[in-house]
Amino acid sequence: MLDAYAADAGTARYADRFPALRDAGHYRRQEHVPGVSSLSFSSIGLGTYLGEPSDEADLEYTAAIVAALRAGVNVLDTAINYRHQRSERNIGDALRQVTASGEFARDEVLICTKAGYLSFDANIPPDPRTYFQQEYITPGILDPAEIAGGMHCMAPSYLDNQMDRSRRNLGLSTIDVFYIHNPETQLSDISHEVFHQRLRSAFTRLEEAVQEGKIRFYGLATWGAFRMAPGARDHVNLQEVAEIAESVAGAGHHFRFVQLPFNLAMPEAFTLANQVVHGTKMSLFDAARELRIAVVGSATLYQGQLIHGLPAYLRKTLGTRTDAASAIQFSRSAPGITTSLIGMGHIEHVAENLKLSQQPPATLETWMSLFADRGKTG
Repeated sequence: MLDAYAADAGTARYADRFPALRDAGHYRRQEHVPGVSSLSFSSIGLGTYLGEPSDEADLEYTAAIVAALRAGVNVLDTAINYRHQRSERNIGDALRQVTASGEFARDEVLICTKAGYLSFDANIPPDPRTYFQQEYITPGILDPAEIAGGMHCMAPSYLDNQMDRSRRNLGLSTIDVFYIHNPETQLSDISHEVFHQRLRSAFTRLEEAVQEGKIRFYGLATWGAFRMAPGARDHVNLQEVAEIAESVAGAGHHFRFVQLPFNLAMPEAFTLANQVVHGTKMSLFDAARELRIAVVGSATLYQGQLIHGLPAYLRKTLGTRTDAASAIQFSRSAPGITTSLIGMGHIEHVAENLKLSQQPPATLETWMSLFADRGKTG
């Protein structure tokens, strides 16, 4: 198990290894977020969602992660259910490789994972029901009454179990950011009142895990929760969540990250005033700043749907060569984003996507002009 965690000096040291990328604005800090303010994040992070749960894909992912670390990416994102725990293990293998060689130190890299969905181990078992019964229910780790939608649980005992499994998979004593994965899934079965009660129980356990040194920060990694209009069943108000964290641990709570899709096709974090903070309607980006929470963007390429067919004016405005680069530049340049995650399971993906790290993010004026130009074609 690797000790330490992402630290101010370590992440700054990492950025200094890539002076051209640093000077181009590839690294950034979130100075409004307590405990996080001096960490240096790469504007592009590596995601590990896609891919087959195969030994061949494991080798490709591990090689891609090593290549990304060598190319200037120090934000790695995964989840215990991604490829049935294999993606976490691939990150662990890559980290052991680069730390054992002395290329990088543990404190230079931010490692994020998630838990909430029921997860298999490496492969789908012949009888999934029996597997979950023997692995989780009979030992008392999982109460069937706390499973929502037949696949999601955020009970403290389950999160605790998954956290320890993730730590073993990753080979880490301490996980930097531990997300509850798509908690809005619970709202298909329970009321918002019960949802808040379950969040409070989960946050209580996660604050204990911070004190135990198992994690540094926690957050919510969502799909629809922060993109939906108020009144939608799976809409979540960020202030209410932050208030739950504060009720558990005071102003020094460690709920400091949220993750949601942000891309050309899903810009709601900026365009939709679906959050209410202190009585004022605002976007998710503005709410997160007000509440001192860092925002990580997922689905930057919308699982490959934004790599071709985009209007030509995007390339012209953003100064990019390809549609994929335009999509990445749009997301990483957004005012309020910390890191834009891109799934990169092959070395060639890393080489192509990281070309953009040598280019400064778009200025606010340029970026905002895209919204004025939305009606353009060609």
